[in-house]
Amino acid sequence: MSKAQKRSAIALALLLVLAFISMLGADYIQHGMGSIDISEGVLATEDGQLYYKMYTPKTATEEAPAPGVLLLHGYQNDHETCAAYAIELARRGYVVLAIDEFGHGKTVPGLEARGYVNKKVSVNFGEESEADGTFKKIGGTIRYRVLMNFSNLSFFDDKYTKDDAGNSIRNSAEGGIAAYKWLADLPNVDETRLGISGHSMGTWAAWSVAAAYSGATNEYGADIMPKATVLQCGELFRDSAYDSENIKFNNVLLLQAKYDEFSYFRDYQNTVSEELIRSPLRCEFLGTTPEEARWDRIYGYFSDGSARMIRLLRTNHRLTTHNAEGLGMALNWFDESMGTPEMKNRYANGGLHPMDQIAMTKEWLNLAALLLVLGAALALMDLLLETGFFKPLRQELPSRTRMLRGGKWWRSAIITMLIGGILYPFATQLGHALVPLPEHLFRMTVGNGLITWYSFIMLINLVILLVGRAKAKKKGQTLNWYEKGLGVKDKPGKLSWALGFRSLLLVLCIAGLVYAFAALCDAMFMLDLRIIWPMLGTFNAMRLGQFFLYICFFACYFVMVNAKAMATLRCEASYKPGFRGFMGSWWRSGLVMTGGILLIVLIEYIPFFAEIGPGADLLFGSTFGGPFMSLMILLLPQIVVYSLLGCYCYRRTGNAWIGGLFSGVLACWIVTGGSSFL
Repeated sequence: MSKAQKRSAIALALLLVLAFISMLGADYIQHGMGSIDISEGVLATEDGQLYYKMYTPKTATEEAPAPGVLLLHGYQNDHETCAAYAIELARRGYVVLAIDEFGHGKTVPGLEARGYVNKKVSVNFGEESEADGTFKKIGGTIRYRVLMNFSNLSFFDDKYTKDDAGNSIRNSAEGGIAAYKWLADLPNVDETRLGISGHSMGTWAAWSVAAAYSGATNEYGADIMPKATVLQCGELFRDSAYDSENIKFNNVLLLQAKYDEFSYFRDYQNTVSEELIRSPLRCEFLGTTPEEARWDRIYGYFSDGSARMIRLLRTNHRLTTHNAEGLGMALNWFDESMGTPEMKNRYANGGLHPMDQIAMTKEWLNLAALLLVLGAALALMDLLLETGFFKPLRQELPSRTRMLRGGKWWRSAIITMLIGGILYPFATQLGHALVPLPEHLFRMTVGNGLITWYSFIMLINLVILLVGRAKAKKKGQTLNWYEKGLGVKDKPGKLSWALGFRSLLLVLCIAGLVYAFAALCDAMFMLDLRIIWPMLGTFNAMRLGQFFLYICFFACYFVMVNAKAMATLRCEASYKPGFRGFMGSWWRSGLVMTGGILLIVLIEYIPFFAEIGPGADLLFGSTFGGPFMSLMILLLPQIVVYSLLGCYCYRRTGNAWIGGLFSGVLACWIVTGGSSFL
C-alpha cells in the first residue's frame, strides 16, 4: 500500500468512527440520556400501513399511566421532524407518538388517500364567496387538486368536502385518527389526558383529529377528547365552516411565525402585523374584542377547555418546529391542559424548566455525522483512485490557454446564475402541480418541480452549447469536451462515455458507503442522516423505484452544472495546490452553482424582513410563494455542499463526471427518499 493509500485509509477509518460517535451521541440524546424508551412499528389502518415512532418515558407504566401526545409533521417532512417536541415531552413524562402521514416517510398510502374536490378556497374558510372568486371550481392534475385542497378539512360542511364529480375530502387527518385511537388504548397511557400537536400540513391534520374525537368516550366510558391542541403555524377558520354546535376544541395554542412564507398561515395578508391579531377571524378564535386582542396573552380557561392563545415567534415557517421559545410555550400549554397539580407546578417543584431543552443537540450531531460520512466518501474515492482500475480517471487539468478570465468569466458566471434564478419560482411551481406528467409514475410532488426546473435549465444550456458548436465549426474547430471536464486529453473532440461509465462505477462505490452507513444508523438507532428535515435515509421498494426513475434528470443536470462551474469556468486558483487553491476555486464554483438561488432568497426575504411582504408574493402572486420559497432554506445549503464535493472531485481528477454524478445521486436520494409522494 502506497503512502497516499495509507493516508486515505486512515482518513476513511477516522471519519467513519467520528460519524458513528456522532450518531451514538444523537441516539443518547433522543433517549433522554437513558430516561426514554424508543420503539417503531407499523399500524394497520383502513387506508393502509401507517409508520410510527414511539417515545415512552420509563416512568409510564400500567400502574402509573402517563399522559399522551400525538405529533403530526408538515408537508415534505416526516416523523423525525417532530423529534424536538417528542424528546422534550417524553423527558417530562409524556408518552409521545409521532407518525408519518399519508405520502410521507415510510407510510404506504400516498397523498391522494387524503382526498380532493374540484373546488378551491383562496381565503380562510367561512369567509369566501363565489362572487369575488375566492370560492371557485378548479381542474388540472390530481396532484394539483390535492395540493390546492390541503386546507380543506374532512369535518367541514359538504359544500367544501364534496363535489359534483363524486370526489371528496376523505381523511384530512392523514392517518392521525387511527393513530390517536391506538395511543389512547395503550395500557401505560392515561386516555383522559391526551393532546395533539401538528406543524404546517400537520396542523390541518391536528384540527381533523381533534374534531373526530370531540366529545368522544371509549368503550369504558372514559373521556378521550383531546385536552389540548398545539398548532405550529396553523390556519384558522370561521365557525360557519363546520358544525360548531357539536364539535368543540379544547385549549388551542397557535404558534405564529412572524415570517411565515405560506399566505394561508398569515390569513392571506402580506405580513404578520399588529392589525392581524385584531382581525375578526383572530378575535373569534381568541373569544375577545379587537380592542382587547393581544399576542402572547391567554384568553379563556384551561379548566373548561376554552383557553386560547396566539404566540408570536420571530422565526420563519420551517424553523418553527425547533424554535426553543415556541417549544417551551407548548410544553407549558400541555402541562396546564392536562389538569393535575403536579404538572401545573412542575418547575416550581424542581422539575425541568420549559427552556431546559436538549433536542437541538441531537440535530447538530445528526448534521455532524452527515458531513463526516460525506468526507469519508471522499476519502474512499481517493483510496480507489490509487487502484489500477480507477487510476485512469485522474488526468491533468487543461492548459490555461482557453481559461476564462476577468470580465469574460464574470459575464458567463452571471448569465449562468440568472438562468437558474429567474426560472426557479416559475418552473418549480409549474412542475409541482401542473405539468402533465404520468402521475402514478412520477409520484414525488416536489421532485416533479425540481426536475421541471432542471429540464428548462438543461434545454437552455443545450441551445447555448449548439450555438457554441456552430461557431466553433465556422472557425474550423471542434467542441473541446476535455476543456469541459467530460472528455480525455488525447481525444478532446469527443464526449468520453467511457470516462463517464468508469466515473459512475466509482460513484456507486462511494455512494454505497454512505447508504450502508445510513442503513446501519437506521437499524441501530432509528435515525437517519439529516438536520431536522429529511435528508439521507433508507429506501423502501416504492421509493427505490422512484429513485431509479428520477436519477436520470438529477444526474444529467448535476453533470452539466459541474462541467460548467468547475471546468468551463475554471480559474487561476484551480491550478494552485493546497488549501488556499481549493478555497479560491471553491468560492467561485460555489457562487456559480448557488448564485441563482441566492438571488431569489434575497428577492424573497429582504422585503419580508422589511415588513413589506414576501418578494415572490409581491412580484409574482401568492401562487409562486409557499413550498418552493420555503424550500430554499434547505436547498441553498445543500447546493453549497454539492459545490464543495464537485470542486474537490474536479481538483483531484480533472473531470466533472465524478462530482456531478455523486451530487446527482445525493440530491435525488434526498428527494425520492424523504419527500412526499402522491
